[in-house]
Amino acid sequence: MLKPRHPKLTEECQSVSEILSRVGDKWTVLIVGLLGRGPKRFSEIQRSVDGISQKMLTTTLRNMERDGFCTRTVFPTIPPRVEYELTKLGRALLIPVKALANWAVTNRERINAARRHFDERNAAAVRKDTSNDLRPLNRAANSN
Repeated sequence: MLKPRHPKLTEECQSVSEILSRVGDKWTVLIVGLLGRGPKRFSEIQRSVDGISQKMLTTTLRNMERDGFCTRTVFPTIPPRVEYELTKLGRALLIPVKALANWAVTNRERINAARRHFDERNAAAVRKDTSNDLRPLNRAANSN
């Protein structure tokens, strides 16, 4: 069995990949941004994060709590009130999340223009390929 040339690099890559998959999913990013404004109740988060199901919100908050990004506080009321708040680590994550959000807003038009250009170029290539594919069929149809 071959050993990796740089086992530490492989371990670091795995760690980076694992952490980025957690902090890079869309729900975590949105919830971190929301909790950056202060503690929120579960229902407030659910109303504010469009499209998230109760199950996905529960899972995401549980994973964020497990990773040390937020705390969950249960208040002994009837019904129990539960609040989520960013930890120091979660607030540190807010810095690159905000930077990425600002970058996305700043570059939105450039990205949209690049997408349009790409789509137009590919649509033209598809039309060209399709017209070449049809030529032999048209010849065969005309010979009958």
